[in-house]
Amino acid sequence: MNYQKFLNPDIAAVPPSGIRRFFDMASSMQDVISLGVGEPDFITPYHIRNAAINSIIDGETQYTPNRGLLPLRREISRYLQDRYATPYDPETEILVTVGASESIDTALRAIVSPGDEVLVPQPSYVSYSPSVIFAGGTPVGVETTKDTQFRLTAENVLRAITPRTKALILPYPNNPTGGIMGKSDLEALAEVVREKEILVISDEIYSELTYGENTHVSFASLPGMKDYTLTINGFSKSFAMTGWRVGYICGPAALIDVMNKIHQYAILCAPRQGQVAALEALRSGRENGYADVVRMRESYDQRRRLMVTSLRKMGLDCFEPLGAFYVFPDIRLTGLSSEEFCRRLLEEKRVACVPGTAFGPCGEGFVRCSYATGLDKLTTALERMEAFIASL
Repeated sequence: MNYQKFLNPDIAAVPPSGIRRFFDMASSMQDVISLGVGEPDFITPYHIRNAAINSIIDGETQYTPNRGLLPLRREISRYLQDRYATPYDPETEILVTVGASESIDTALRAIVSPGDEVLVPQPSYVSYSPSVIFAGGTPVGVETTKDTQFRLTAENVLRAITPRTKALILPYPNNPTGGIMGKSDLEALAEVVREKEILVISDEIYSELTYGENTHVSFASLPGMKDYTLTINGFSKSFAMTGWRVGYICGPAALIDVMNKIHQYAILCAPRQGQVAALEALRSGRENGYADVVRMRESYDQRRRLMVTSLRKMGLDCFEPLGAFYVFPDIRLTGLSSEEFCRRLLEEKRVACVPGTAFGPCGEGFVRCSYATGLDKLTTALERMEAFIASL
């Protein structure tokens, strides 16, 4: 049977995730330290887990409303207002999804028509461009560079816009680079958005993870930008809740209504116990100053500084990440491609990283290393990397 004739050729042609490929290679080997997958090494705090356990014991095993539990949407609304000055109506402007990933997919399917273009900064998370293709659109890469600290500039966006441009994905703090956008950067971008009347899909899943004096600025908080913005966030990164699969998308009610149609037919609702856990995370966080988040962020910051210092000591030019939990060192001095560097590092020293090309062609010459793992493992991994580079 020739199954190719049954497949959508555009979707069949999308390559597998470069992140998962190296993760799968590492999982088949012994004594590997993985700096590849962006998953916190922290366990979800006990009081959050316990809330879900009690929900199960109490027999709360039914569907929730399509848009998500109303108490959770109210807490999300309060959280975004308090933390990022972005008010949303919990009744009409918030949709709870199966992780932020579903929010990305649903947003694109709701707004993209065949022939539409969506601007995707590069390097950036591996799912954006495939999700645009799955929605029938065309992803258009907008390169960011180390020279501008991997920020997206208004000038580059303006040059990339055509009459077919429907939306811009704004992924900051950024995976894989750790770059962030300051308020002045966003204000310049807002002028372009207003002039060209395009939508912004602002993926703010790492909003709680900025370091030093830097604080996250939500694009929707800028004057007039809420009407142009779909804000995506969730619980996986900041609250160490990857496996719970709860995220959310906020935006104009007219857009959220259409996204809810897709969500209710394809998904119906996010898992109830995940929503209960998310509600506890936000409610307790509001009451205790987000102590769990602060504790984890401080630990990431310590690891971040260790990674940058150690990589530079090895001779690698390493941009200091200001957000998320990744470093994106320049490995060109080794004479190896990103793919070859990661393959040999894994085979020879049992350290797994991700080639920069997994995040777009302009990622060549870089690799992504996650510091969302324990200090002891990080220290050993860095020692192995130093020995590998010395051997070259």
